[in-house]
Amino acid sequence: MPTIILLRHGETHWNRQQRIQGHGDSPLTLKGIDQARAYGRAVAPLLGAAQWRLVSSPLSRCMQTMAIFCEVAGLDFARVERDARLKEVSTGEYSGRLKAEFPPGELGGSGRQSWFFHCPGGESHDHMVARLSAWLESLSENDHVIAVSHGIAGKVLRGLYCGWDPDSALAQDSPQDALFLLRDGQMQRLACP
Repeated sequence: MPTIILLRHGETHWNRQQRIQGHGDSPLTLKGIDQARAYGRAVAPLLGAAQWRLVSSPLSRCMQTMAIFCEVAGLDFARVERDARLKEVSTGEYSGRLKAEFPPGELGGSGRQSWFFHCPGGESHDHMVARLSAWLESLSENDHVIAVSHGIAGKVLRGLYCGWDPDSALAQDSPQDALFLLRDGQMQRLACP
């Protein structure tokens, strides 16, 4: 299996405002910039002699995180591959709206029944699984990859890599102050203080 260091983008202004992003976008906050720097400091000692591929969701919050990460970790940002399969779940018509705008309970559910897979004009769980599975299958078993993705996409990706039940994968957290080392079908969480 490939070895993957999986990062979530740093905090954005929309994260702070509790605004739904999906495929929408918002720049990093100063805290998000610091989180991207912390990722770089945490990953640098893990790099060893392996040749690492750098892959990012093309959404600007991920690309901004990757640029800062690369500078701190001493990696060449020009080598970053943009892959749309790593994008966050599309929240369709809900993108850009504040969570507080919705009646209590409307943004509920858990696992595959969570609201973010049932937004008008949005993306289903099955579609997201198909595109993330296609990305994983495109990697060779000897690849070493550093990937920057998103909260929900990261949960689904970790679940696919480790062979977890989809609802269990979606019950995991999606931190912006930790990264995940995926190796040999297992996951290790590493804090990024």
